[in-house]
Amino acid sequence: MAEKSSRGPQDVLSSSPDENEFPFGYPTNICEDAPDQKYLCSNCNNILKKALQTLCGHRYCSACLSWIVRNNKNPICQKCKEEDPSTLSEGSLLAEERAFGDAAINKEISELKVRCVTPGCSWSGIMKNFEEHQSLCEYALIPCHTGCGHMVMRKNLADHLENGCVNNVTMCQKCKRSLSSSEYQQHSCEGSLCGEQKRVQTETSSKEKNHSTVLINKDGCRFSEVGCSFRGSKEKMKEHEKTAVGAHMLLLLQHIKQLKASLCTVSKAANGFVPQSQLNVNVADKSIPDLQIPGSLEINGDLEVDCFPASVPEDESVLQQLVREKVISELENKLHVFENIVSVLNKEVETSNLEITAFRRQSELDQNIIRGLELKIAELHRCLTQKDAGLSNLHKSLLFSEQASYDGVFLWKITDVGRKLQDSVTGRTVSLYSPAFYTAKYGYKVCLRIYLNGDGTGKGTHVSLFFVVMKGDYDALLPWPFRHKVTFMLLDQNNREHIIDAFRPDLTSASFQRPVNDMNVASGCPMFLPLTKLQSPKYAYVKEDTLFLKCIIETNS
Repeated sequence: MAEKSSRGPQDVLSSSPDENEFPFGYPTNICEDAPDQKYLCSNCNNILKKALQTLCGHRYCSACLSWIVRNNKNPICQKCKEEDPSTLSEGSLLAEERAFGDAAINKEISELKVRCVTPGCSWSGIMKNFEEHQSLCEYALIPCHTGCGHMVMRKNLADHLENGCVNNVTMCQKCKRSLSSSEYQQHSCEGSLCGEQKRVQTETSSKEKNHSTVLINKDGCRFSEVGCSFRGSKEKMKEHEKTAVGAHMLLLLQHIKQLKASLCTVSKAANGFVPQSQLNVNVADKSIPDLQIPGSLEINGDLEVDCFPASVPEDESVLQQLVREKVISELENKLHVFENIVSVLNKEVETSNLEITAFRRQSELDQNIIRGLELKIAELHRCLTQKDAGLSNLHKSLLFSEQASYDGVFLWKITDVGRKLQDSVTGRTVSLYSPAFYTAKYGYKVCLRIYLNGDGTGKGTHVSLFFVVMKGDYDALLPWPFRHKVTFMLLDQNNREHIIDAFRPDLTSASFQRPVNDMNVASGCPMFLPLTKLQSPKYAYVKEDTLFLKCIIETNS
């Protein structure tokens, strides 16, 4: 089993699938539920097997794509032709090296719920276990390995070889009769060596048949000698050996049990024991402890048969020794085969361990690269945050430049008056500040502050309007305190009756001294306008929820 045979014609790639494979993809009738369209091959319309995705986006079975490429000079994707022939491009040209394995679809397909469609079999499971079941299904029809031409269920193969196989015959060396296996076991000829000749010939014939079967099935599983019937390419064989370890172990166990039973049977025959057919006792007449079997022992209530009794006739000792040596030799050969199998499996485990170690190292390298990229991303994020802050400041400066006035005259437009008045009443936003403006290009920097619900003496009854001196860039060059006359105007949008109020600064007040902080304390008119007048429909101070305030600073005074 461990020997390597030369590559024969059957190893050459062909356009037909292996005998264990369905024609390209899996048939859709094995699925318990109807499979989605994305799981179907674009060629055979079966469930994808080893799915490959082409550059045009369609999916094919690996065997389908290989077959199409081998059998067409310029293979074009059939799906592309069907969908829109006018859109054919270079991506529609099929080639194995231009397709890639679709891992996601393969994983989804491996989890599909399937069942065995062989009549009589009730197995169900998932797709990734389906092929292993097919190689072990007791109800599957398989050809008899003797070449008789019969197709029999796997579970009935032993019965067929025993009773019905025309090729499984043995010739009695004494009477020269050709007998089937069951006939040969019951056949008896005169002479002490007949039974041994029959057994040795049967084993030799069986061994020769098994050997010829192994030679014929060069692509068969290495466990074919113990009953595995799987056949396929080398890649299929490797995949089968990895996935069917448990099944192989069960076959080995059954084979060892058969060898043990065969050893006991041969020894009993050599020592003149009662045939098995004569041991069938009616349970109603006698119990097992009542039976007296030569060379047997009773231990803890269990009947054990001694395969090699201590006392044997002197004329049969040589024959028994020969039988023992023969059986031991065969067992040693089997042991050698199993040792070779274990050696191969150990090498595969070592190879897998090396691959796992390499993957772990690569994973560590990838993790280091990822950490480095994360640090770079964090640094870029900080730079972007700083740039965003700079852009925000520039945007504010631009808006301020657009709204600023440099001649001492400022017009303030206030929108959403109703909502802002309500916010002032509830205390949510008590006051509003206007944008800053200047008395001249390099003059005083000032702004307005309005309390729509009033402040101080006007709280709740009047609109309060105040003037605020702010800290400017050219304060060091200006005369202090601020002494210019300030005029407030609330414009009637119908141009009938404007509200006007004016005041001159109190030169002793801190509100008009050079600012130390961003702005001085506001000073102005706490009772600028009664709220009833502001909200009266007789006046147009608020129109379309908007009002206009104007401030004039007399810079020539």
